[in-house]
Amino acid sequence: MRGPLAWSVAAAALAAALLGALAVGRFPIAPAQLPAILSGAEAGPAAIVFWNIRLPRVLAALLVGAALAGAGAAFQGMFRNPLASPDLLGVSAGASLGAVLGIFLGLPVAAVQGMAFAGGIAAVAGVAALAALVRGRGEPMLLLILAGIALGSLVGAAISLLKALADPYNQLPAITFWLLGSLSAATRGDVLAAAPPALAGLLLLVLLRWRLNLLTLGEDEARALGASTAWLRGAAVTGATLATAAVTALAGAVGWIGLVVPHMARLLGGPDLRRLIPLSMLLGAAFLLAVDTLARTMGRTELPLGVLTAVLGTPLFLWLLARGRRG
Repeated sequence: MRGPLAWSVAAAALAAALLGALAVGRFPIAPAQLPAILSGAEAGPAAIVFWNIRLPRVLAALLVGAALAGAGAAFQGMFRNPLASPDLLGVSAGASLGAVLGIFLGLPVAAVQGMAFAGGIAAVAGVAALAALVRGRGEPMLLLILAGIALGSLVGAAISLLKALADPYNQLPAITFWLLGSLSAATRGDVLAAAPPALAGLLLLVLLRWRLNLLTLGEDEARALGASTAWLRGAAVTGATLATAAVTALAGAVGWIGLVVPHMARLLGGPDLRRLIPLSMLLGAAFLLAVDTLARTMGRTELPLGVLTAVLGTPLFLWLLARGRRG
């Protein structure tokens, strides 16, 4: 019954978060109005807010949460590390550098998002190249992680340098706002641009989830069972990188989703990646949707997503850690 119960809980959480996000806001929309709006029978202010503001933001939150949580679940299983997250190989740092550089150069929003996506892909390519240079001198997965940490530190220094050189009145506030993460400016065009690479990456992870279980056994055991570990790991990293870079370009740097949500899914549905990855996607979409709803309704001004995910994710992760030790 663990499988059906897990799916039921995840589906209920997603439905509740979706209904709340569509209805709650500075311009409330009663749930009873939603059928008329969706069918086109109502074309008043509520419909305009729903189609032009509320729905694109809700879809963006669903996409970002599902991508980060799915990538986190894949990384934790693939690297056999419960602390692995989508920024382990520097994709978030690379995307942040690309966006910060775009803002520093005064580029339009679309170009900033494009540079963020390219920066995330380039960072992971750089990590893979660094790991390849020292191949044969250690455990491949450990080398990949160490290369990610090293490149992430270098990218972080570059971001700090650009912040120090930025115009403190115009560029620096925009850089800081982007680094904190937000969906306040998400439009239908942004969602449509981010959806293809993000969904392609998630689809690749879903298709590979059966074989990714082999990587959790260890390098030698996976090879003994006939798995091409290098190809499998490369394909999984490609899928997770595509998804993470695309949504980071859309929402900015949003942490903790890829770290905490897979643990919640594992607690609910078990460690089997065949179930864990899609379950993490559902829970991640629900979690970020709920957090984004809180971000835009808690105060007079909208709170940054990155701050709220850290505030909520830290105690939740500590609780999961304490529960795991008791188990």
